[in-house]
Amino acid sequence: MRIIFMGTPDFSVGTLEALIEAGHEVVLAVTQPDKQKGRGKAMQFPPVKECALAHGIPVFQPKRVREPECIEELRKYNADVMVVIAFGQILPKEILEMPKYGCVNVHASLLPKYRGAAPIQWAVIDGEKVSGVTTMQMDEGLDTGDMILKTEIVLDEKETGGSLHDKLADAGAKLCVETLKAIEEGTATFTKQGDSPTAYAKMLDKKLGQIDWNRSAAEIERLIRGLNPWPSAYTNWNDKVMKIWEAEVEEESSDAPVGTVVRVTKEAFYVQTGEGQLKVLALQIPGKKRMEADAFLRGYQVEEGTLLN
Repeated sequence: MRIIFMGTPDFSVGTLEALIEAGHEVVLAVTQPDKQKGRGKAMQFPPVKECALAHGIPVFQPKRVREPECIEELRKYNADVMVVIAFGQILPKEILEMPKYGCVNVHASLLPKYRGAAPIQWAVIDGEKVSGVTTMQMDEGLDTGDMILKTEIVLDEKETGGSLHDKLADAGAKLCVETLKAIEEGTATFTKQGDSPTAYAKMLDKKLGQIDWNRSAAEIERLIRGLNPWPSAYTNWNDKVMKIWEAEVEEESSDAPVGTVVRVTKEAFYVQTGEGQLKVLALQIPGKKRMEADAFLRGYQVEEGTLLN
């Protein structure tokens, strides 16, 4: 099939490579504009652009894909289908209806659950036991199109946003190839979505990572895993931002105010929460690399009674 591929981050790259390997003709890669990054403000290519250029695929980077001149540019390629995965812009009706087979989206949740921008991280934060990928025929709604195929992934007890991202990216690549095969052969079935049983998976920001110690230890531990590696969960310790990378839930409790360090051992320290205690196992402070709690406690003094807020 002649494919216009639309995607931007790392999550999209595996699918692009899988389509190429499956023998499809990817005639154009559409991705977000280059961005400045780092202190030197050097321009950085989106991962999809890097992948496309490595395979000799033309790249188109419109600021607003819904502009008339952008729509006409896409029309020139006479694609059979557009594959869209984490592109980052909403497509207008003119683009959705342009290809013979429409636009197929690869979405990192078991729709209709977790429509929105950050389904991977919210699945971990909310304590889902199973997640997955859905391919769908795109419509003008936000992740509301007819579902085509699904694949499920069981979450590990220590699943992080990063580890689930990688699993779903691999699963999505395979599912997309399978979906296009079914569409081309005329065997694909299209199932309408019902109402979503979960809240919209809103975009992540750094404020989301600030730990509210009034919440239960279980909720905080899931937040830590869900926001690993970005934007990370954090608290304040001795006027420093302390990122917490790994923790465990302890059911025991004390009368200490929430956010209080109630116990310190050689291996970890324990913080009182709204329900239970959080055993901190790995952390990071400004100017230092991530370290295990036992290594941190050999170099820094964390005293019982210290209030993290």
